[in-house]
Amino acid sequence: MYKFYGHEKVAPEIEALYDAFDKCWCAETCSPRMRDDWSEENKTLGQCSVTAFVVQDLIGGKVVGVSLGDGTYHCINEIGGFKFDLTSEQFEGDDRILDYENTPEQSREIHFADRDKHSRYLLLKSLLMRQLLKKRTDA
Repeated sequence: MYKFYGHEKVAPEIEALYDAFDKCWCAETCSPRMRDDWSEENKTLGQCSVTAFVVQDLIGGKVVGVSLGDGTYHCINEIGGFKFDLTSEQFEGDDRILDYENTPEQSREIHFADRDKHSRYLLLKSLLMRQLLKKRTDA
């Protein structure tokens, strides 16, 4: 059963995409400031922006941000007014309540001005493309 935000209303293709990401998220694609806390049990930790921008590449829509109250944003996807968050599971057990209503659009240019983040995005996208190709050839 899927537990990410918006899972109740997503198309089966998004669920399949989540399954593919689940095989690709790793410490190397995690934000460096969170890497020490990353684990197989919490694969989505530190993966929000790189994941959201890869999703945008594949299916379009916008990348928007949920304010975390400290000046940073948690990136999610919005398509046709519908929002979903493939990396929301990282907040399980956290006392924070994410406000998915007020979500400003996030700029790829601003996020990728950080070279490390851009490198992690390229790595995640490459891993995901290989995983999707493997799934296709295994079928």
